[in-house]
Amino acid sequence: MKNLFDVAGHTTLAGAELLSDRPPATSDSWAVRQLHSAGALLSGMLNMDAYAYGFTTENSHYGATRNPHDLSRIAGGSSGGSAAAVAAGLVHFSLGSDTNGSIRVPASLCGIFGLKPTFGRLSRSGSHPFVASLDHIGPFARRVADLAAVYDALQGATRPMTFRLIKPASAPAIYWNADWRGCAARGWAAISPRCDDDARAAVDRVAYALGADSELQFADAALARSAAFIISASEGGNQYLTDLRHSPERFEPHSRERLLARAMIPRRGICRPSASAVMPVRRSNPCSVRPTC
Repeated sequence: MKNLFDVAGHTTLAGAELLSDRPPATSDSWAVRQLHSAGALLSGMLNMDAYAYGFTTENSHYGATRNPHDLSRIAGGSSGGSAAAVAAGLVHFSLGSDTNGSIRVPASLCGIFGLKPTFGRLSRSGSHPFVASLDHIGPFARRVADLAAVYDALQGATRPMTFRLIKPASAPAIYWNADWRGCAARGWAAISPRCDDDARAAVDRVAYALGADSELQFADAALARSAAFIISASEGGNQYLTDLRHSPERFEPHSRERLLARAMIPRRGICRPSASAVMPVRRSNPCSVRPTC
């Protein structure tokens, strides 16, 4: 699994030399406990972009993770080690985290399946944070059936976290069997022109199964994407601001520059214009189906 999940007796590095002298974790993260209880065996901790801040997994301290299909190419990030291990056949599944694409990007580049679940569905307890407002955890697998099995194992009735959904873990199956006509809509955002025919067809099939009877255009999708990056930069930078001030030499140069610059960004009000545009759409269409990468 990505080396930002606590495993008892091991140091949680989050890909950063800065964290190498922290004490070993005294207990497993929630996700690790869930998988252990389902019979899974931990094979190892996997490489990642430092602090989960990047899209290439070219880690300047621990080395680069290459794409197993072509070693001259990147595996994507920040969960590149998790995706590459699955794509190379080293493990049947792995865990990663996703803030702005860190599961979806490496899954796409490595030719496997990755899932960024609904925010709050899976507990992040015991995982090293990057951006608390946007962080998700989720699985990788070579087969959809394996991905679903791991996701089911990760879901639990008790999820210790600040943000938590009220619906029980069985809710997805209940929703899927419900009549969604008039409630679902296809959402084609700014990324749609870059979707190929297969991706569009997959979205259309899911939308049809949900009874989607309209198509949406999110006019401020680009603004929302920019807001997500700014929030990530601000929260991520401020998390390490004390260390940046007192131990800047312990940061990888590119990480130090990005984190320090972004710690200076105020994030108050960043999301308000986008939220005001999106919420009326969400009230009339509680479910939207749209591509993410």
